[in-house]
Amino acid sequence: MNLHDQIVRIAREAKQAADSLAHVSTDRKNAALLAMADALLARQAHLIAENARDLNAAREKGLPAAMIDRLTLKEQTLAGIAQGLREVAALPDPVGKVTGMWRRPNGLLVGRMRIPLGVIGIIYESRPNVTADAAALCLKSGNAVILRGGSEAIHSNLAIAACLTDVLGAHGLPAAAIQAIPLTDREAVHEMLQLDEWIDLIIPRGGEDLIRAVVSQSRIPVIKHYKGVCHIFVDADADLDRAVPICLNAKTQRPGVCNAMETLLIHAAAAPAFLPVVAGRLREAGVLLKGCPQARALLPDLEPATEDDWSREYLDLVLSIRVVADLDEAIAHIRRYGSLHTEAILTENYTRAQRFLNEVNSSTVLVNASTRFSDGFELGLGAEIGISTTKLHAFGPMGLEELTTTKFIIYGNGQVRT
Repeated sequence: MNLHDQIVRIAREAKQAADSLAHVSTDRKNAALLAMADALLARQAHLIAENARDLNAAREKGLPAAMIDRLTLKEQTLAGIAQGLREVAALPDPVGKVTGMWRRPNGLLVGRMRIPLGVIGIIYESRPNVTADAAALCLKSGNAVILRGGSEAIHSNLAIAACLTDVLGAHGLPAAAIQAIPLTDREAVHEMLQLDEWIDLIIPRGGEDLIRAVVSQSRIPVIKHYKGVCHIFVDADADLDRAVPICLNAKTQRPGVCNAMETLLIHAAAAPAFLPVVAGRLREAGVLLKGCPQARALLPDLEPATEDDWSREYLDLVLSIRVVADLDEAIAHIRRYGSLHTEAILTENYTRAQRFLNEVNSSTVLVNASTRFSDGFELGLGAEIGISTTKLHAFGPMGLEELTTTKFIIYGNGQVRT
């Protein structure tokens, strides 16, 4: 069977599985998810061994440390993945939920019912945890999923997917509801993106180049998330003692992820006291700091920040710092250079906090907390299928509800239209 025929077969089987899965009870889905969590832990030695094959190849290719970090599976990682599956099982099932019932003057009772989207294609890089997270969310929301991970994680992804599909079969669910494409040829992605007859939505997870390539080739709707240029604004009325660990966490806790802070904005009134302290702590953590002229006037040893730095997603221990005159200038900077991902304000001033929440239109906006909380698991979604920075059909971390749509349901008692 050639590559085209293999991808078409996978998509057709997924469509059949989706038709069946849409009507599976919540109890059966939850039982399968809990069994998947147990199976991952029972097979962790095998999964870590398969992951080691990918890690060895990644090191031989000289892949960046941030990518190797995302690729690595450890016992702690697998425990977290298993816990994510259990969290998804514990969440309310959106399928069949009826919302917004209203009665028309002619007596018709109109409402909306949540239904699965159908077949979801996930294209992702170097994150084997996505295999389990995406499969769990799609299963709970009644969707079939086609997983196409990066070649650098092929052994890890196939091992995890095999573990999950074995559980589906044991619970009488269609095995084709979770499929991982076993091919590393990039042409497989192109073939997949043409199958709008069988695949309903594409969600790419990875770098900006991957997502732009998917968007340019796809005949299927795509949830887009180009990059995460995330900001923290330290206001004049911020608690500076509390602001330092928040900024440190946002930049250094895991710098290679999309919700890490990339630009720090500091109110001019707070900068003389705050900048030297936070810069010292960031440097101790190995962060390279770049600054605007006002920041460099306070700390001359900062590297000059260029115009390109303000819109750059470093995904590394590098941070741009800008001193701004006030909240208006901070918001204007975010609107110009941000990517609609995640922004935070650190302040004790309620009015300015509310203005920031109301006027900054990124997908996640926080007050007095790290940008690292822009994450499906942290926000109570159990796990996330991805983060959307476009406002159709979802915005921000995507969980179960974002993997459903609604249909109209209407109760009548003999009405006809005149």
